[in-house]
Amino acid sequence: MSHLFDVYPIYDIEPVKAQGSYLWDSNGTKYLDLYGGHAVISVGHCHPYYVEKLTVQLNAISFYSNSVKISAQEELAEKLGDLSGYPDYKLFLCNSGAEANENALKLASFHNGRTKVVAFTKSFHGRTAGAVAATDNPAIVAPVNNNKHVTFLPFNDVEALEDGITEEVCAVIVEGIQGVGGIHVCTDEFLKALRRKCDETGAILILDSVQCGYGRTGKFFSHQFSGIDPDIISMAKGMGNGFPIGGILISPKFKASYGLLGTTFGGNHLACAAGVAVLDIMKNENLLDNAAHVGAYLFEGLKSIGGYKDLRGRGLMIGIEFDFPVKDLRNKLLFEHKMFTGVAGTSTIRLLPSLALGREEADIFLEALKKELSVATV
Repeated sequence: MSHLFDVYPIYDIEPVKAQGSYLWDSNGTKYLDLYGGHAVISVGHCHPYYVEKLTVQLNAISFYSNSVKISAQEELAEKLGDLSGYPDYKLFLCNSGAEANENALKLASFHNGRTKVVAFTKSFHGRTAGAVAATDNPAIVAPVNNNKHVTFLPFNDVEALEDGITEEVCAVIVEGIQGVGGIHVCTDEFLKALRRKCDETGAILILDSVQCGYGRTGKFFSHQFSGIDPDIISMAKGMGNGFPIGGILISPKFKASYGLLGTTFGGNHLACAAGVAVLDIMKNENLLDNAAHVGAYLFEGLKSIGGYKDLRGRGLMIGIEFDFPVKDLRNKLLFEHKMFTGVAGTSTIRLLPSLALGREEADIFLEALKKELSVATV
């Protein structure tokens, strides 16, 4: 009998070793990882530079609180600002995407004194109090989280913004590309309209980049395709390549004060070592370009195969929607072809591999998918 609280459906596979885009289970079976543990593995499993940076840090000091100077935080903030294109934004560090969104909403409310939040259909922002209240999934919103402050507008509907965002709204929170909701991409028109309405009303625009950020789309943040700048950008997942770290980038319009935000573990020495290593690898190995090029290669390969209802995404954030439930297809890919993929809803296969994925690995997936779809149509 397990002593764990049973909340996850678990495959009977235990990865015990990993390298690059591959995993090995306890039986020695090798798997191609096209999901990165929910978009977390950004620079590849056990990258030598990443392992070295964390090992050196662990042998020096692993943790102390934010009551003392931690120079690695400054290094991380400077490198993140430079690589992301937001050198004038300030960084607040925390531990996860949900926590990043909590702090973004809290900071917005402190700034303008308002309480109302606008989110969108099919959104997912986390499972903690404020984040889950802004998530469009009643099944995971407990009664205590249903605070009545959140209004959900239709995603990518520009007309709905006109009356939906008023001077009573504290913040608008949106994913540049919806992940859990099915890899739905914000149109440039929609993001520009959001920016315009927030400017008109004084609402704070929060771009949830927890899954669609950190180079996954070929730009550092997916909203950068539209040319808009949010007031706050939330991040996590690929930020630490497996080590828990999250954060928000905060525009110069906000003023900081002692005690405004806080965290015990956020920005600790090990987390910052992981974060700096990820940024160094992304820059030195041109992983944003690789995500764009290999992502485009995958898109073209998928178009040539066909057999799907819709193909969505950017870079290495891809959703393949079918007109049938994909559970059996995902299981075939996992158990027969030895590759990890994800799902969104019941009919969409979700790909979120390492940004270092190569064309060779992309071809392995495309061949396996082609084979399974051809069998299904016989």
